[in-house]
Amino acid sequence: MRNDQQLARNGDIIPAKLMTELTLTAIYEEAQEGGYIGYVAELPGANTQGETLEEVRQNLGEAIQLILEANREEFERHFSTNAKVTRERLVLRAA
Repeated sequence: MRNDQQLARNGDIIPAKLMTELTLTAIYEEAQEGGYIGYVAELPGANTQGETLEEVRQNLGEAIQLILEANREEFERHFSTNAKVTRERLVLRAA
């Protein structure tokens, strides 16, 4: 199996790119003082601001990545290595 593929539970080989897609809702609001404010509806705390929509889009991508990384690091700090657990990837497919 190549690095750009993953094995599904039923044994099918699925391209990794398909496994990493998630659709979120970005909301952009014009700020009274100028520029824009951006939010992610499904991820509280993912918000930013910028002078242009392009800047806000880029900032939102970074905010999402930082939130997910911080949450994973926080979990790892409190995760007991003695616990009997099963780890697996969770793939979300938006409707």
